[in-house]
Amino acid sequence: MHTSRNLCTPPACPDWQQAAEREKFADCVVIATPDQHHKAPAVAFADRGYHILLEKPMGVTESDCREIVSACERNNVILSVCHVLRYYPPVRKIKELIDSGAIGDIVHIQHMEAVGFWPFPHAFVRGNWRKTDDSSFLLLIKSCHDVDLITYWLPESRCVKVSSFGSLMHFRHENKPAGAASRCLDCQVESTCPYSAKKIYLTRVEQGITGWPVSVVCPQEPVDVESLTEALRTGPYGRCVYECDNDVVSNQVVNFQFDGGQTASFNMVAFTQEICERQTRISGTKGELRCSGPGPVYVYDFLTQTSTEHRCAVAPPSRMGDMHGGADFFLMDAFVKAVQSGDRSEVLTGPQDTLQSHLLVFAAEQARLQDKVMTVHLDGSYS
Repeated sequence: MHTSRNLCTPPACPDWQQAAEREKFADCVVIATPDQHHKAPAVAFADRGYHILLEKPMGVTESDCREIVSACERNNVILSVCHVLRYYPPVRKIKELIDSGAIGDIVHIQHMEAVGFWPFPHAFVRGNWRKTDDSSFLLLIKSCHDVDLITYWLPESRCVKVSSFGSLMHFRHENKPAGAASRCLDCQVESTCPYSAKKIYLTRVEQGITGWPVSVVCPQEPVDVESLTEALRTGPYGRCVYECDNDVVSNQVVNFQFDGGQTASFNMVAFTQEICERQTRISGTKGELRCSGPGPVYVYDFLTQTSTEHRCAVAPPSRMGDMHGGADFFLMDAFVKAVQSGDRSEVLTGPQDTLQSHLLVFAAEQARLQDKVMTVHLDGSYS
């Protein structure tokens, strides 16, 4: 986004460092570097006075997150983190209904992310986010969205205790079927495997589908059966899921206790028919709310014993309107409006809200690793 003082597009820079070293030439910057490389550009551009749209997670360590927030606040720049689910129409409708008192006071939130039996091996067994050391732990890289939603729906309450359990099940060397090969294209028992790369990728191309996830495996255009076959024969996405170097968990549960007595639970599971679908049930003192996927949202009233359906907003027709159920459109629209007007209330995922939910994610992972209940302190630290 360029201001009136500079209507000419500057020359492209080969890396973000060179862009940050230039005299400021725009109002804002989008940072979508790999997860482990968010802090340096975020701090650099904040120090240059740019407003920032930052891909999630904010950072992969607690200290990185705190440094990013500190840089944005001392430079008085807008920080919007791409917790895109806060802008997802069903999530906004749930928030609206909670705030209206439709279910009374919240007692418990039950929230689940159904990742999907084939998207999980694509991204977290064969793909770029399969190893903690190369990216981060799964609760942060995949499900920080979901922990953030719980804090979004309970803004006046503070989480005081966290516990978590989870493991890597099934996608392990010892579960490799007898007779299976190291690559799906060479495997004699491939037809019996639901996680076969041939089923996930080649079948789609044969049907004329060349977008995600095929575009990740074979990014060159045009994609055809021959080029995809070669990519599966030589690249990481053609490997047997039981012979990969993955170590992130495939199922996890996180439990939260809040200072007002409310409780919440979040479940992430790889082995589901639904693909990247969120399922939410919120119990209140006057009613219960439930929603799956894109909605609608249903509210059951305890007094009248009736259920009411609530439809959700729809993004305007556009290419971005199709992404994440329209949430990408609403996120970008809010950020642009905030930068244009200076009204930071447009941003639902600002620095402090994002920091607090990220700190809960770090606490939850330590609870899992240490097999203990973590106490969360006022400053977001935990023990």
